[in-house]
Amino acid sequence: MPDDLTSLKDDMVAFILGHGMSRFQGYVTEDVHSVMWDPRDNPESWKDFVELAQKAGSAFLSMDEEVLQRDEIDYLIQRLQHTNYPSDEDIEEARWLRNYVGKTGFIQLGWPHQGIMFLYEVSTEWYERYQHLLDLVEDFGTLTIDETDQDDER
Repeated sequence: MPDDLTSLKDDMVAFILGHGMSRFQGYVTEDVHSVMWDPRDNPESWKDFVELAQKAGSAFLSMDEEVLQRDEIDYLIQRLQHTNYPSDEDIEEARWLRNYVGKTGFIQLGWPHQGIMFLYEVSTEWYERYQHLLDLVEDFGTLTIDETDQDDER
C-alpha cells in the first residue's frame, strides 16, 4: 500500500465518471446502516465495487478522502501533551506523522441501495496510526475522576 492515496483517488474519480456515474462528495458515518466491502487482499477490487453499484442501478457514488493537515497534527500533539498521563512514545509518533502532511491517507466510496449504504474503504498504515492516536486523545478527554466527597452529597 502506498503512503499517499492521491493517485488512487484520481483513478477512482476517472473510473466512476467513465462509467457514466456521478460523485457526491460526502462521508457516510457509522450511524447509517451499511455493509462494508471485503476486498479480499485485492487492491483493484474497488473497480468491482463501482461496477456493482452501476449494475444495481445507482446513478452516483458518495466519495470522501482525508488529507492530513499540519494543524491537525499540531492539535493532536497539543492534546497528547496535555493529557493527565502523557506518553512520550505517543507524542513522538504524532510528531513522526508530520512526514505525511498533505498526503491522502483514507478514501471512502459508497452507494445506496434499499436503505443500506454499501461502502468501500481504503487507508494507509500511517492514517490508521493517526486514527489510533485520535481515539486515544478522545478516550482521555472522556475520562473523569469522581472527586466528590460525602460532604458534597449532603
